[in-house]
Amino acid sequence: MKTRIGILGLGGVGGYFGGLLAREYTKSNTVEIIFIARGETQKNIVESGLKILSDDGETIVFPDLVSDNPELIGTLDYLICATKTYDIETSFELYRKCIAPDTIILPLYNGVDATERINKLFPQNIVLQGCVYIVSMIVAPGIIKKIGPYEKLFFGSKSTKDSRITTLQSIFEKAKIESYFVANIEETVWEKFIFISALASATSYLNQNIGQILSNSESKQVYISLLNEIALVASAKGLKMPKNIIEETIIKLEKSPQEATSSMHRDFLANHKTEVVSLTEFVVKEGQKYRVSTPVYQLILDKLQNKNRFNFRF
Repeated sequence: MKTRIGILGLGGVGGYFGGLLAREYTKSNTVEIIFIARGETQKNIVESGLKILSDDGETIVFPDLVSDNPELIGTLDYLICATKTYDIETSFELYRKCIAPDTIILPLYNGVDATERINKLFPQNIVLQGCVYIVSMIVAPGIIKKIGPYEKLFFGSKSTKDSRITTLQSIFEKAKIESYFVANIEETVWEKFIFISALASATSYLNQNIGQILSNSESKQVYISLLNEIALVASAKGLKMPKNIIEETIIKLEKSPQEATSSMHRDFLANHKTEVVSLTEFVVKEGQKYRVSTPVYQLILDKLQNKNRFNFRF
């Protein structure tokens, strides 16, 4: 029987990595790729394929199945989920029938609490931890744009060594996905979270892209203050982060496409629902829990919550 892999959430992350899997495995004898999509995204992919734009050109892929019908999707061996963090519970309830007790779930979200939230819904399942480094976004339903060469996927589990996890790594490698199965996955996920949380909060608060933040001393100081606060929270939680985590994170930002911004900033600009709860408020609450002061995060949270509440532009 084929190994059945579902991709839930065809945005910049799910669309890109799902596209690489579909390019390698569609119509193969060993792996079946299912895109879980609805509306215009489903319609466009069925008719024209999923289009990926990158510096190297354009790639169009067709998965084995595109559907939002749990009956058609059927039971999955692996579910890779990359929706927005505010959609976790709703989206999983919609596709509960597709998740058997032995389905392995790989969350690829911006936040760090996804595994815990999914485990509450599916306590019998193996729910991995994962994160990605990539600059990619939806151009239109069924069209993904990737900026720059950087793309890395990290995943693992601190509670199980099931052989099917290493099988998933082999599937990724054959699809030419630069992926790493790591033992210290919680620290790896938090390392990414430190990067993305501070970036999302700063870009959204300042209404600036990466290049603008780095070239403005006051803006850069806001970003560095956020890094210091969230690093203190991680330390208070007992996570073993690199001693030079602040410097390493700034270097990552300097190597990122300077015209790029965070997905949360793009959502604010488009008046869409945002991930401020998972990316900004979560840090404030964790700080309160571990008695770590986060005044800059709190300042930014107050402003961004008002933007969400009153839905106004910059």
